[in-house]
Amino acid sequence: MNVKIHIIDAFTDVRFKGNSAAVIIIDSWLSDELMQSIASENNLSETAFVKRFTSEEYQIRWFSPITEIDFCGHATLAASFVIFNENQYVDEIKFTAKAVGELTVTKGEDDYIQMCFPNRAPRQVHDIPPALLEGLSIAPIEVLINDQAYIAVYQDEADVLAIEKNDERLKLLAPFDIAVTARSRTRSQKYDFVSRYFWPANGGGEDPVTGSIHAGLAPYWSQILSKNTLTAYQASKRGGLLLCRIEGDKVFVSGKAVQYLEGVITL
Repeated sequence: MNVKIHIIDAFTDVRFKGNSAAVIIIDSWLSDELMQSIASENNLSETAFVKRFTSEEYQIRWFSPITEIDFCGHATLAASFVIFNENQYVDEIKFTAKAVGELTVTKGEDDYIQMCFPNRAPRQVHDIPPALLEGLSIAPIEVLINDQAYIAVYQDEADVLAIEKNDERLKLLAPFDIAVTARSRTRSQKYDFVSRYFWPANGGGEDPVTGSIHAGLAPYWSQILSKNTLTAYQASKRGGLLLCRIEGDKVFVSGKAVQYLEGVITL
C-alpha cells in the first residue's frame, strides 16, 4: 500500500524555518501502532493524520515521535495548507479532534491561514514544582498552568532567549510541557511577546513553533497588555511568527506555511 505524505514548514513563509509537520490524508484510519511508527520514522515534531469525510470536513490526530498528542497547532496549520492547495475552491475547513472538539480553519488575507482554538487561559500556580525551578537555568517571576503546559513568565525577553533546560528534571512534570515567555521589548517593537517551548516527556527537546500553547499565551498577554490582537514570536532556532486574536472563549491563531516535500510512503 502506498500513502501520500507532505512535509510542510508551518508558521513561516521561508523554507527551513518555522516548524515542520508531516501531513497524511487518508480515507480510513491506519492502526494506532502503524501511525506511531510512521511518526517516529518521520522524526518531526508532529505527523498529522487526517481522515477525510468531505472536502471541507475532516477528523485529525497528531503524533509526535514519542506519543499521540491531544492538541497541535502547527500540524493543523500544515494540514490546512495541504487541503486548501488541493481544493482551491474551499475557503473553510472543519476538523474534529477528540480532546479539543471542533476546530474551524479559514483562508485569511496575504496567504495567512486562521485557526479557531478554544480559549485555554492559564491560572496562577502558587506551589511551584521543584522540578520546574531545577529544570530551568533562570528563575521565572511567575508560573502559570493550563491544560497543556506550565507557563514560566519572565521580566525580560533576554532571559527567555538565554534559558538552558534540564530535560531530566522537566520530564518529571509530565504530562505537562513547559513554555517560557516574556513581553517583547527589544525586537524592533514588531512583537508583543516571545516564547519558547520545551516538551521532553511528550515530544523531545525544544519545539520550534507551538501553535496550541498560544491558546493559553495569547489570553494571558491580552490581559497584561490590555489588547485583544497580538503578534507573537516563538524564539527557537528556526523561529516562527503567529498572529493572535482573542474573542471571548475563542482564540484565533494565524500563520503562513510553505511546502518542503511531497512523496509516497510504501507500507
